[in-house]
This record gives sequence, C-alpha cells and structure tokens, in this order.
Amino acid sequence: MEALYLLIPLSLAIVVLAAWIFLRMSDSGQFDDMDAPAHSILLDDDRPPPSDITRKGVAPAQQDPPSE
Repeated sequence: MEALYLLIPLSLAIVVLAAWIFLRMSDSGQFDDMDAPAHSILLDDDRPPPSDITRKGVAPAQQDPPSE
C-alpha cells in the first residue's frame, strides 16, 4: 500500500510530462506534413548534372600521356 503513495504521483507526473511534450511539438509544427519527407526521398535524383560536352553529344577529348 505504501508503494502506491509513490507510484500514483509518479505516474501522473509522467503522463503530464508526455502530454506537455506532445502539445509542445504539435504547436511547433512537428506533425504538420507527415508525407512529404517520405515522398521526397523517392523523387531525389542523385546523378550528377550532365556537363556541356555530354549534352551536345560530343565525347570528351582524350589527354595524351605525359612525355618524358
């Protein structure tokens, strides 16, 4: 019975803390857009942009080996 005097106020404090954290995050916009980050990773293009030479269809010039 004596343990309840500690556990009930402790559990109520944890519930109040969790509710305060949730309300604070929802006020700051944390939960506004849940789908855009998941879709943006699928639409991300990791390839480097094409250079001017490859866009024109001309192969880059080969460099001569250094002469000794």
